[in-house]
This record gives sequence, structure tokens and C-alpha cells, in this order.
Amino acid sequence: MRAAGRPKIGDRATSDVVVRLRTPDSGRDEWLYCHSGVLAAGSGYFADRLSDAWPTCQILDSRYCVEVHCRDADLSSHVTALRLLYAAEPVSRFGVRGALGLLEAAAHLACARTAAACADYLESAPWDEADEEEILAAAPRLGAHRDRVLARLRPADPGPATAIFLSAFRHATAAADRSRELKSAAQEQLEYMLTEDDDAPLLTFDAVKSQVKGCVTGLLNRFSDFTSSALTKQTEAPCSGPGELQQELHSFVSDIAWVCQVLGKLEMMKCLAAYWVEASSAVVAAVEAAAAECHPGPECLKTRLKVVEISAKVLEAVAFGNVVLPAEKRRHAVNIWIRFAGTTRHLVDEADRGSNDGDDGDDGDGDTEAEAEAAAAAAAKIGLDGEVWQGLESAITSIVTTLPSNTQAEVLSEWLQSEHAAFPDLSEAFDAWCYRSKVARRRLSFLNSANAAS
Repeated sequence: MRAAGRPKIGDRATSDVVVRLRTPDSGRDEWLYCHSGVLAAGSGYFADRLSDAWPTCQILDSRYCVEVHCRDADLSSHVTALRLLYAAEPVSRFGVRGALGLLEAAAHLACARTAAACADYLESAPWDEADEEEILAAAPRLGAHRDRVLARLRPADPGPATAIFLSAFRHATAAADRSRELKSAAQEQLEYMLTEDDDAPLLTFDAVKSQVKGCVTGLLNRFSDFTSSALTKQTEAPCSGPGELQQELHSFVSDIAWVCQVLGKLEMMKCLAAYWVEASSAVVAAVEAAAAECHPGPECLKTRLKVVEISAKVLEAVAFGNVVLPAEKRRHAVNIWIRFAGTTRHLVDEADRGSNDGDDGDDGDGDTEAEAEAAAAAAAKIGLDGEVWQGLESAITSIVTTLPSNTQAEVLSEWLQSEHAAFPDLSEAFDAWCYRSKVARRRLSFLNSANAAS
């Protein structure tokens, strides 16, 4: 809206200044008939150009002429900025792209009121990803309002970054009554915050380790309570139906599997590994109890695979020497997880064979075919990355070779007699034991000489 008594842009009869907007690239030349009083009052750029101290004003048809050079893409924004100098109130309705272009022009022409209105809009409006890229590209041309516009894109200070990480981590490891979708979203973003890719992690690890350990301890304590109640059949809130115990177990092991990823990045696997080795028997018993409560199916197998995934991470930490455990605990761990991994791998192979058989069968009525297709689809979703199986097998092999010779013999003997000796394949550990045992007397003969000499 134009203020009463104000001249109108383009009114040639009252104009005393011609503003020539010129684009060097394309040679466009826009003439706008303006008024020096309006321009000088609203624009620092024109106040300087029209002052007596400016030596280059040209006379054109008894008018001053001021040339303004701009890019082709900015021409319309400069015209708008000039028109807004004649408005009684600054325009408040922009799109993000329009406000950005107008802010660039207003910054160029030092139109303080228009620039402030554009910056206010950009600072408060939502942006999409394309808007963000446009704003970043234009940042060098935004003048004094640049920092305010870019505030949401700047790196967070260490304090707020640490606070949001810890809040999200507490939520991600909270009790199962929280929204699963929100927990999953928090877990995904926490992993991203810690990932070292083209950009550094969002925060320093030392700043969060102690509180992360506290959250993990809380999760493991709740899991211990759950496994105890599952084994004694004395839950505080009795299951309302079959499968509820299985669902709760799956929720716990899913959270613990995710925690493994985070602890690996933070180099904190020790606080989980010691617990998991100690609790191995109870974990396996809880898995069996949950499976017995409901009809065996894909969900039970998915839970077993989550347990395998956790165990692989824990045993790898032990095998690599990142977690130091006494020999009796290492033996206990491999005894438990050799049997569990072998049974689970067998169940996965059976599910795969069942899926293939369902695909090959063409006989039967529609309901049977539909059930077969549903079973095949469920089986197809069950699986574990081959690297996890390989890592677990390698870790077990490595740990077995660290045990005393007689203990190795006991473990390998049990493995060779087991029903599912195909996985894990401990042939490498068996070879190492055979070689060491056969040459042991010769290799250690120097000890006899040393003992005799003493």
C-alpha cells in the first residue's frame, strides 16, 4: 500500500531520478522513474549515490541518473526492492525463494526496512532441502542479516549437542512401553550422530561415556529382571495372551543389539560384553521359554537371530582382546553360543528350504497356496548378514584357540559330537589343537632342561 501524499514510482511527471538496472551478462537495461527523496530515505545505497559527495551522477533529461549493476537472476528482485521503498508498510507475504532474492537485492541497495522484513520471514519460515541449498549459495550476499538467517544451519555448541544426545539415548533405551516408532527414530539418529563419514561425529565421545554407561546398565538390569521372571513364570503383569512374552523379549534384544552398535563406536563394548557372557545361560533359557509360550514361527526365529547378532559382537570384542575375560568365562561363553548358533543356523536353513518348497509347489487349493505364499514371504524376511555369521564363527574359533589345551579338547570333542557341527565350523581350531598337542613335548623340552638345572 502506498502512503498518502507519497509520489508513485514510474510517475515521469514528478520523477527527478532515473534508476537504470543493468545486467552485464545479457545487456538488459531497465529504466525506472523514481524520486530522490524516497530513494535517499529508504536506501543507504541511493543516499550515497545522490549525495553531493558522489562525483559521478549524470544528468539525463534534467534528471539525475543512477546506474545499478546486477545479475540477470536478480533483476526482478531489484525492481521489487525499489517498488517497496514507496510502500507504507513492508510486504510480509513471501515465498522462501522470493524472500531470499529480495533480501539479496535489499542488502545490495542497503534498504534496511525491506531487508529486515525478508530476514524476519526467512528466519521463521520452514525450509525444504532445496531451499537450504539456495540459502547457503546466497549467504555471501545477505549482508548484515546473514548470521540470523543461517542460525538454524550452524553447528550446535557442545553443550546442547551432548544434552540432546543423552536425552535421545535415554529414550532409545527406555522401557518397552514407549512408542516403538519413536524409539527406532531416536536410535537411527543417534547412530548417525556418531558416524564418522565425510563429516566428523557430532560430539566428542568422552563427554557422553559415563552417562551412556548408566543408561546401558539400566537397560541390562531391566533385561535381567525380565529373564528372571520369564524363567520363574512370575511376571509382574501376567501375559494377556500367547506371544506377549516373545514380543517383550524381542523388544529387549532389539534394543541391546542396537546398543552394541553404539558401544562399538564409543569403544565401550566392555560394559556389555562382561554382562552378556555372565548372562548367557539365562538368555538362552529365556529364548526357549518364550518360544515354548507361543507357536514357533518367524517371530521366534527373528528373536534368535537378534541374540546371535549380539553374541557375535560380544565374542568379537573378546576375540580381538578388547575385552579381557578369564579362561573359565571364555569357555562358558563358547560352550553356550556354539550350541545356540548351530541350532539357530539349522532353523534358518530349514526356513529357507521351506520357502523354496513353497515356491515349487503348484498343487492344492487357494487357501493352501495363500498360506504357503505367506509362509514363504515370512521366511524370506528372516536372515542375517553373512558377515555376522562369518564374524561369529571366526570369533568362536579364535577364543577356542586361547583356552588351555585340555579345555580346547573338551570343547572340540563336544562340537564334533553335536547334531549341528556344520556351524560353526571349528576345523581351524581343531587343526591348531592337533598341531600344538603333537609338537608340544618337543617345543617345551627346554623347560625340562631349565628345571633340571635349577
